[in-house]
Amino acid sequence: MSQLKTPIEISAKHLHLCQEHVDILFGKNYQLTKKRELSQKNYFVTEETVEVIGSKGSDNFSILIPLRKKTQVELAITDAIKLGLDQYIRDSGDIKNTGSCILKGPKGQVKLEEGVIIAARHIHMNTNLAAENGLKDGDHVSVEIEGERALIFKKVTIRTDESFNITMHIDTDEGNAANINNKKLTYGKITKED
Repeated sequence: MSQLKTPIEISAKHLHLCQEHVDILFGKNYQLTKKRELSQKNYFVTEETVEVIGSKGSDNFSILIPLRKKTQVELAITDAIKLGLDQYIRDSGDIKNTGSCILKGPKGQVKLEEGVIIAARHIHMNTNLAAENGLKDGDHVSVEIEGERALIFKKVTIRTDESFNITMHIDTDEGNAANINNKKLTYGKITKED
């Protein structure tokens, strides 16, 4: 564990759609178009975007594939303030009793009653790699970043799957605090929390 490091990526504002909402926003049987692949296998960003509307304004959000059972909007605190959306820091998928918004696409719109979150910082990790380092899904670790704006991220959730490549995801605000961006690869040292 003492040598375990993770590449770090900024997970900018985006959303995960369910099939029902794709049909409403883009039309029945519409096929979303791949724009570029992401670091995890079979994950990609689409060419299409969705307008996310809050009480103070709106912005276009990227769509991430694969589709999910429930629609979820992920953003940073700065985005939430700008758009006038409630701020709930949650693990991805934990959307019960979270923020609401309106989603607008070219064919229709959806009043999302819950599902707007600030995603808790997390590390995608292969199940075997996690086990080799005494970690399992749901564990928390600290990640130390070196450099001009050195800091330690605490309470970073481990998310495991056999298909995952090791990658830490933080939001735009966290990236700015550590002077991290997706143009230059940054690594962080992982330490297990008690």
